[in-house]
Amino acid sequence: MTEKLPDHGSCFVCGKTNPKSIGVEWELEPEGHIVASFRFNEYQQGPPGFAHGGASAAVMDEAMGAAVWQVGNRAATVHLELDYRKPIPIGEEINIQGWSFSEEMDSATTRGIIYLSDGTIAVEACAKYVSAPQLFKDVPFAENPSGLDSPANLSI
Repeated sequence: MTEKLPDHGSCFVCGKTNPKSIGVEWELEPEGHIVASFRFNEYQQGPPGFAHGGASAAVMDEAMGAAVWQVGNRAATVHLELDYRKPIPIGEEINIQGWSFSEEMDSATTRGIIYLSDGTIAVEACAKYVSAPQLFKDVPFAENPSGLDSPANLSI
């Protein structure tokens, strides 16, 4: 069973208080994957009839970042890499997944995928996140089980 995650206030990707937000609503699966079903609209258009690559990148970054946060790390992206496999048609339901697969003392590595409605991969991503608690000092946050935010660790 999945658990709905709270939005992030004025977040560009998922914030309900941001009228310009893309509007993705995230869920956490029991194995720790962050997932969402979503449709890009004309506000995220790039080539006529298709989503802008930057919109896909933002959604991937948010999905993978949420996965890092769910394992207890206040971290920010320092490297984001995407492979665009297929264009995403405006209005087509897509499925988004992000997960953390490697954690070290000062960083976490993630993967993410956007699937088209027929199950083909549209975008694959990987990213590296490093401890950055100073960027999130006003964000409520549970105790950190991994130690990634320890002051002795790398911060941006």
